[in-house]
Amino acid sequence: MTQKELNYMEDAVGHEKSIIKILEESINNLDDERFINFMNNELEIHHNLEKKLISKMEEKIDE
Repeated sequence: MTQKELNYMEDAVGHEKSIIKILEESINNLDDERFINFMNNELEIHHNLEKKLISKMEEKIDE
């Protein structure tokens, strides 16, 4: 993996962390259970994406 590609992946992980933080803060300020459930599903999606990105970076670094 080139340095440019690694930087891109690091930016993507940072972006996911930002989205996760926004979702968590939003969930804490919501009252509507249906919307909370929706946001929790979105939060799970972004946690999974963050894990996949980190895993892919680790794979490439180990090569």
